[in-house]
Amino acid sequence: MINVRVKLTFPEHLIKQPLLGRLVREFDVLPNIRRANIDEKVGWVVCELGGEDESVEKAIGWLEGAGVQVDRLGDIVES
Repeated sequence: MINVRVKLTFPEHLIKQPLLGRLVREFDVLPNIRRANIDEKVGWVVCELGGEDESVEKAIGWLEGAGVQVDRLGDIVES
C-alpha cells in the first residue's frame, strides 16, 4: 500500500464530473483530500491517493487521460 501526494487541476469542463468517486469505485483508490478550491472556471484538489501501487498508477493515468492535470507533490509515503 502506498499514498501518493498529488495536486489535481480540473479544467472547467470537468469541474462537475464525479472523477474522485470513480477512482474509489473503479480503481479501489482512496483519495484523502487535504486542500481544495473550486470556482466556475477551474478547480484544484491537493490529496493523497492511497491504495495498491498498480491501482494508484492506473488511477493517475486515467485522470491524466480524462484531461486532469496531475502534479506529484513530494515523496511517496509507504504504509
